[in-house]
Amino acid sequence: MTQALNFKVTGSDLLQSYKNTRNHSQSICANLTDEDVQAQSMADASPLKWHLAHTTWAFETFILKPFVNDYRTFDDSYEYLFNSYYNAIGAQFPRPQRGLLTRPDRQTVNHYRNHVDHAMEKLFFEFAEIKPDIQKKLIPLIKLTINHEQQHQELMLTDLKHLFSFNPQFPVYSDIEQFEPCEKSEAIRFEAGQYSIGHQQEEFYFDNEGPQHQCYLQDYTIDSHLISNGDFLEFINDGGYQSPQYWLSEAWQKINQNSVSHPLYWKKIKGQWHEYTLNGLKPVMPRLPVKHVNFFEANAFANWRGKRLPTEQEWETAVRSQHPQLKQCFGQLWQWTSSSYSAYPGFKPLEGAVGEYNGKFMVNQYVLRGGSIATPANHIRPSYRNFFYPDASWQFSGIRLAESI
Repeated sequence: MTQALNFKVTGSDLLQSYKNTRNHSQSICANLTDEDVQAQSMADASPLKWHLAHTTWAFETFILKPFVNDYRTFDDSYEYLFNSYYNAIGAQFPRPQRGLLTRPDRQTVNHYRNHVDHAMEKLFFEFAEIKPDIQKKLIPLIKLTINHEQQHQELMLTDLKHLFSFNPQFPVYSDIEQFEPCEKSEAIRFEAGQYSIGHQQEEFYFDNEGPQHQCYLQDYTIDSHLISNGDFLEFINDGGYQSPQYWLSEAWQKINQNSVSHPLYWKKIKGQWHEYTLNGLKPVMPRLPVKHVNFFEANAFANWRGKRLPTEQEWETAVRSQHPQLKQCFGQLWQWTSSSYSAYPGFKPLEGAVGEYNGKFMVNQYVLRGGSIATPANHIRPSYRNFFYPDASWQFSGIRLAESI
């Protein structure tokens, strides 16, 4: 992560951003029970209570401990309990067992958040008194930890949805899932040439979004709209899940081992497809974009259609063009690309433990672009690179197709 520091950042600016972020995390949990925030539905997901504590741990670990001399930790054991994956900090409590952490309870976690909030607010109030060279180190770290908590806010929603999906009462949480209908897709052509890829003038960006570099692309087309539920139903009804020619070897093995025959959260009731949403169980609407498909499913669908997934460079070039026909690019669904998650030319991890934030995960995962209905608005940008393993379905992920010409 690099910052544009050609303008003055005040403690007041940082405080407002900090408070907005912290308050929003609490608001996500406001109408949930203690049991809701405690449970863990799978190893890849975390209890919401853990998210609240871990994001607090990040401010304590990367800001308060190294930069505030008189700061006193709330509980020394939290360094182990709420460290996610930072090996430079120390050992971590096993991720698949986070739901077993009944202690600290929700009230204590909230006390922990208040303890750290008080110390952070004091830091912001005294920010003008901090030496410029220390400010220069602090500002990027504070912005990183704020953006880190914002990332977790999306995970809180997707983890909660996965948890609630197991409940036969189909709990209603919110009406956040508002999607634009898919129109008939047109193939938009882009000429071969050299294009700039990576962060461009954004005030904040994660380290994996840079450095900006040049990339040569061949002629290609990209679809104007996302793939709809109706499109995907055609794939299902044509035996797509039973046809090995469309699937990668590992994908075919997994869908057969796990008896997968439809997108996550779909259920057939009395002959009709329904899907679980955060607003309860709803009929599958043919014109809405298909969601909660993993890379394996997206790739198989593309093969069935005789097309392919775009590379992340093709996707970014297309959306930066602001082509008037290109729709549903941002804030609807994360869109799978065919690009393996890897470092850009010249990439260097950040110094210290925060260098583990992105770089060490650049293996065996695929890039998604565009942001979803659960993504914080300030994270929606052309250069943002999300990444997940190819069998991950619980994020708000969808499909846009491309074709070489």
